[in-house]
Amino acid sequence: QVHLVESGGGLVQAGGSLRLSCEASGNIFSIDDMAWYYQVPGKQRELVAAITRSGRTNYAGSVKGRFTISRDNAKNTVYLQMTSLKPEDTAVFYCNVQIFTGIMAYQTYWGQGTQVTVSS
Repeated sequence: QVHLVESGGGLVQAGGSLRLSCEASGNIFSIDDMAWYYQVPGKQRELVAAITRSGRTNYAGSVKGRFTISRDNAKNTVYLQMTSLKPEDTAVFYCNVQIFTGIMAYQTYWGQGTQVTVSS
């Protein structure tokens, strides 16, 4: 069994910063890609940033230059450092992790979601 626990969301003023964390635990053999998605009410979940096991990253255009994704492979943790936050960044953020438990292929796991609210 695998668990993803997110932390770091909250309320911040426009221009402020937040750091999200997502730690995977449980029956983990290896972890491949890790990513963050966001979702606002009434819309589909969208990719914010992703990072490969080797550290290659990609970002949504709206967050380039403001958000940084990173990972600590020893801790099975992915981070999202968010700076220069804007009210339109307000959303629930979910981590997404590709995990191999030793059985079958890599499976996709989602965190429980953490609310980020940016006030103007």
